[in-house]
Amino acid sequence: MAETTADVRRDIELTRNRISDTLEQLEHKLNVTQMIRDNPWPALALAVGAGVVLSGSRADVKAAAATVTATRGASGRIGTVLDELVAQVVQSFHGVIEQRIEGLATQVKQAIGAPISPRTNAGLPMTPNANGSLGFQSNAGDGISTPPRAD
Repeated sequence: MAETTADVRRDIELTRNRISDTLEQLEHKLNVTQMIRDNPWPALALAVGAGVVLSGSRADVKAAAATVTATRGASGRIGTVLDELVAQVVQSFHGVIEQRIEGLATQVKQAIGAPISPRTNAGLPMTPNANGSLGFQSNAGDGISTPPRAD
């Protein structure tokens, strides 16, 4: 008996349906999240057992030793670079804070009519903004805060 085209197509469609059903069943059986929801206590026992086995293998100590061996000598260079970076950040921060304090001192001196020292005048004096808070002097309407010129 010769099969017709319709018979072959029907067989292909049946085979596709069977494969699809089989894959759905496999996905359902291998759905770990659903298995844990259905059986929480055995899953917890399995997790604790795996933790005990891994802690006994001392794999963490071996990994740490391998890391130290692989990075030997690099830590000194990194430490030096980080030390220099932190020193630059601290110096910059110190400079900004010093300038702000000098600006506030200049404002207080101006308010009470005391003479202003040249060092304070060369800093970044702060002036009251429209809302009453203190801020740097800025050039007319350009939106960029710049220090005044020390003439």
